[in-house]
Amino acid sequence: MATKQHKKGKGTVSPEQGERAMIEGILEGSPDAVGVAVIRLDCGCRKMAAVNQSGDPASKIIMYRDNAESICDQCKTDNGPFMRVTEQFISWKSPEPDAHTQKMIIAKVLGTEQ
Repeated sequence: MATKQHKKGKGTVSPEQGERAMIEGILEGSPDAVGVAVIRLDCGCRKMAAVNQSGDPASKIIMYRDNAESICDQCKTDNGPFMRVTEQFISWKSPEPDAHTQKMIIAKVLGTEQ
């Protein structure tokens, strides 16, 4: 009898291993952080920064690209504008802030969808 194998992460929003390592590194270097804002761009580059309880930056913005020595030439030129964002979210540090605080931080850092 054959068994069905499920591919890890298929159909779900699951950061890649490199992205997870970057998030953990940013959190480790940012003691005031409650999470890391992650912005994925259409070119494969990512922007990340730690955020504090008030939704203010708790680290510098870090841009990187998996398995690359540098960000892409397009990002070097335009710094990854909003028009090229494919996905954005905040990876929360455990214990996560309450739902009200999360909503406030998301609105302040990533904006609101209407």
